[in-house]
Amino acid sequence: MFRAFKEIDSAFRYIRSFSLVFLLSTAGISCFTIARCLSWISQERQKVWVLANGRAMEALASDRKDNLPVEARDHVRNFHQDFFNLDPDEKVISAQIGRALWLADGSAKSEYDNLRESGYYSNLIAGNISQQVEIDSIDLDVDSYPYRFRCYGKEKLVRSTSLCTRSLITQGLLRNVARSDNNPHGFLIEQWMVLENKDLSVEKR
Repeated sequence: MFRAFKEIDSAFRYIRSFSLVFLLSTAGISCFTIARCLSWISQERQKVWVLANGRAMEALASDRKDNLPVEARDHVRNFHQDFFNLDPDEKVISAQIGRALWLADGSAKSEYDNLRESGYYSNLIAGNISQQVEIDSIDLDVDSYPYRFRCYGKEKLVRSTSLCTRSLITQGLLRNVARSDNNPHGFLIEQWMVLENKDLSVEKR
């Protein structure tokens, strides 16, 4: 009889140990699974999907400093294209210059005012002259703030009878500002000036 009780007690201890090990293993696996799921959900929430031409594409986030040189050069390029790409139409000129002035401070406005007062834009309209700019290169120094740049390009004046090509060299500083619809890169050009703008060649058309 005592032997039967001993066997029952031994079996009970065995079952209790087995149940405890099983319970701890199950709890460990559950905690591991929950942790991995939470980590995966957190990673998925950081992803942004963009719909372009009916197709979903993942947008990759990066720090601003990683893209700073690219964004700064694009800001400078956009400004020069808006400021110098002009057609002989007063509304087109106003719209182009207006977009450019969102990207720069009063130094660009002063340059525009000087050109307007000298009759430059009136001459473009009267002579049916289109003006185009091609940016060759942009030197940018991001080691010091505000960032200094120098822009090299060519300006083309297209007339009905000739094509005049000019050299264009400008320089200025870039300061960080808040991004907006009018200034998507979040830079402002300061102390902008034209260093060189002289005729290189004139071709008959």
